[in-house]
Amino acid sequence: MKYSRKLQEGIFLKRYKRFFADIEWNGNTIVAHVPNTGSLKSANNPGQHCLFSESDNPERKLKFTLEMIKSPAGSWVGVNTAVPNMIVKESLEQWVGKHEKTPGPFSDWSQFDELKHEYKISAETRLDFVLKKKNSDKMHFIEVKNVTLCEEGVAKFPDAETVRGQKHLRELMTLIEQGHTAELVFTVQRHDCGSFAPADDIDPEYGKLLREAYHKGLKISPFVVDLTPLEISLSENILPVKL
Repeated sequence: MKYSRKLQEGIFLKRYKRFFADIEWNGNTIVAHVPNTGSLKSANNPGQHCLFSESDNPERKLKFTLEMIKSPAGSWVGVNTAVPNMIVKESLEQWVGKHEKTPGPFSDWSQFDELKHEYKISAETRLDFVLKKKNSDKMHFIEVKNVTLCEEGVAKFPDAETVRGQKHLRELMTLIEQGHTAELVFTVQRHDCGSFAPADDIDPEYGKLLREAYHKGLKISPFVVDLTPLEISLSENILPVKL
């Protein structure tokens, strides 16, 4: 996904009221929207460089959007939770129906023929994506989660208790029991992690359900995201999972 214009760089000063951030830029302090409902634990680093986008929409209350914060170790950390679905959709559209025979991180997706997004599975729930093969009534469901938390080189999810995430795991297990397949794509928006694990200290119920779902057949795919001031995309690097 290419940005419409190159991201601007400033100094991240603070996050407050969850959705606001002060950024030092060109000698002034500007206020940016923070598109993230999580805690931003390990990513909320005042004094570090940050990248932000600028909108020309006159109806927006805030002109700027915080996109990335640099970690103390030097890795960009993407904080915009709208990005993961967009880049996964971009990759799916590129690979579905390609029928690639060479093994690779996207080869499983390429074996399907149809792609739908925001697929309704009940009156209360839509899952991010569903893939389907021709002449088959079985489907492959994909739910996308954003990862910004890193502790001792391990990418972790969630960074705050997620009742919604727990609900999605229960629903994915039900779909697996019905004969479908399911996958959780964790988009790891940083490059300083060597593995992925559930954040049991933050949401032990989520960790319990993730392990249960994995043993029932859930595919867990922690993709590292490539981040630059010009574009952001799903890399071919999938982190090993530690359950």
